Amino acid sequence: MIISGAIICDINGERYGDVQIENGVITAIGENLSGDEIIRADGCYLIPALVDTDVRLKDSQLNRTNLEKLSGRALSGGVGTVLLASDSIPRIDNEITLEFVQQHRYSKNGATIETAVSALNDSGALSNIAIMLKKGCLAVHTSTIQDYNLINRIAQYLKMAEKTLFYKAEDKSLFESGVISDGEIASQLGLPGISPMSEVVHIASMIEIARHFGIKVVFKSVTEPRSIELISQARKEGISVECEVAIHHLLKSDSACAGFDTDAKINPPLVSESKRLQLIDALKRGDIHSLTSLHQPNSDVHKDITFYDANVGTTSITEYLPLCYTYLIKNKIIDMTKLIGLASRTPAEHIGIKSGEITVGLSTNCIVFDPSKKTEVPHHHSLYKNEILEGKVMMAICRGEVTTF
Repeated sequence: MIISGAIICDINGERYGDVQIENGVITAIGENLSGDEIIRADGCYLIPALVDTDVRLKDSQLNRTNLEKLSGRALSGGVGTVLLASDSIPRIDNEITLEFVQQHRYSKNGATIETAVSALNDSGALSNIAIMLKKGCLAVHTSTIQDYNLINRIAQYLKMAEKTLFYKAEDKSLFESGVISDGEIASQLGLPGISPMSEVVHIASMIEIARHFGIKVVFKSVTEPRSIELISQARKEGISVECEVAIHHLLKSDSACAGFDTDAKINPPLVSESKRLQLIDALKRGDIHSLTSLHQPNSDVHKDITFYDANVGTTSITEYLPLCYTYLIKNKIIDMTKLIGLASRTPAEHIGIKSGEITVGLSTNCIVFDPSKKTEVPHHHSLYKNEILEGKVMMAICRGEVTTF
């Protein structure tokens, strides 16, 4: 198969050319390549598939149907590899649950589903991290842990296995008492707010753990500009910490919650417009290292209720690449090469896989994206419902399998 005439774009930049793919591997890149099957992609981008490492299942329910639906929807949004967050129901903290996910790791015409292991089990005790990592979990995942004895033990496992800790910094006592970011919008709506300290103090604390043990920590879905400052300063001091931000916090502010729109109730909550603009500045500076769709869909029964009682989360992975293109690339905040670094290369590195390049000899996980087409957001419980986005995923080559949309 030859993909002809596309703009080949990866972390090394853009160039025009033809790409020949045989048995799922790129065998030639050049001009005017010939073969039995030629796919014309004039005006389209040919890019590495995105990698999303902060994804959840519908209603957090771990079952075959949800895994298969997630796989297909992820690929249609330009995502070739998904890392499933471990806080599902049931939690991914034991070999039986992991084996179930791995049985459905590869769905036809879908993205590859990988897993993180929960650092703690349902009872709050340390899970069998060493065994789970040996069985195929690619990272360790946890939200804030107050017990520093447990943190020390987790850090020791990470050091031994040379794996990344995905860390969601939040003060559960503050978070559970609020439903929206503290500020003007919360006051207008009469809703209890969540203090920014819920995130900042725990990031500061975990930076010191990373410094002491020499482990790599990726802070998940960071929203506070002060948190980004702390991470940036720590990196200058040689501490291996990185900042992930969800696209929602770059694209929307807490004003989206007006009218008690439960589709705008996400975790972490949307922040004020001034903070959103500071996050955009951080993205331009390079202080944000990876992006996520923060996909967390819910059934109507969990969204068509009061804002206070509604579940957190929104559906977004089906529109992930068009969202990034519409809001970030078309608005000249970043270019396509930078996006591939943020949404493919770096998150792949966090879980120990390779992505971000289109070069001879590599396995093919590629997306053909047409910037001249439109993508409608069909889901009625999306933060972007009723929007028409720029660009459309036309084709995906994942694990050697070709899928057209």
